[in-house]
Amino acid sequence: MNISLKKLYPFDWLIIGYSSLMILLISILGKPLSQYFDEILFYGSMIIIALLISNLIDEDKNRFMALIRFLYPVVLFTFFYNATGGTMFLIFDKFLDYQLVAFEKSLLGINITLYIDQNLLSVIPNEIFSFCYFCYYFMIPVYLTWLFIRKDDDILKESITAICLTFFFSYMLFFLYPIEGPRYHFADLFQNKIEGPIFRQLVEYIILNGAVRGGCMPSTHFAVALVINLFCFKYYRLFAWILLPINIGMAIGTFWGRFHYVSDVIIGCIIGILGTVFIWKYYSLWVNNKKLNIEL
Repeated sequence: MNISLKKLYPFDWLIIGYSSLMILLISILGKPLSQYFDEILFYGSMIIIALLISNLIDEDKNRFMALIRFLYPVVLFTFFYNATGGTMFLIFDKFLDYQLVAFEKSLLGINITLYIDQNLLSVIPNEIFSFCYFCYYFMIPVYLTWLFIRKDDDILKESITAICLTFFFSYMLFFLYPIEGPRYHFADLFQNKIEGPIFRQLVEYIILNGAVRGGCMPSTHFAVALVINLFCFKYYRLFAWILLPINIGMAIGTFWGRFHYVSDVIIGCIIGILGTVFIWKYYSLWVNNKKLNIEL
């Protein structure tokens, strides 16, 4: 089978590029290297999967093929996230929460999460912010599936590219500045439990069973949710206004729920905005160049 790089979309290149970079960094920084065999195997497999799908799946054949071709990165996101757990201490040998906590307290005068614990917790706001946080888990598949059903394939591919860029850049920061989050760092200092009958319970279940310890800097939840919101503001204004209060609640819910520090949310916001603007600026150049190559 001949592998053609011309069949790769920008999101394929991001998957291959990120996986290749991780293999390179692990090979240079991983000590002992034998400890990272599973991670090297994983990232190598992701490269192969991206090359095979891009070359074997013809999206023009039918919509089922197009579904696989366009949305396969969504399936891989969870695996990429889980793989960050194995490289969390690639550079540092411990979490650096104490630095971030000291910085925020010097800037704000308080630790926001501890202040909320001692003064603001109540069932109603707990449930509201937990609901907003919980919405994230449906945001990516619902948004992208909706684009696919509408056959807005160009916007779909552009959106996936922006989401990939946001995720992968964030995952790099996970080991460049490892943070485990307030729920671990402040565990002995919390005075109250966050009570909530429905959405708080759902969020806790997901975090308990699916979250990687660490990977808090930045908040990928808010970064990616912001990317989707920005795309909606560009292409689907009505839905953008519907998402906006949910995403604001999500931003608050990240530190209200003890998952992140305020800094994590701010950095996630910056990454989401910069990543989206970057894709809006340069994705069209790739598309125009692709069309030119086809015409030639």
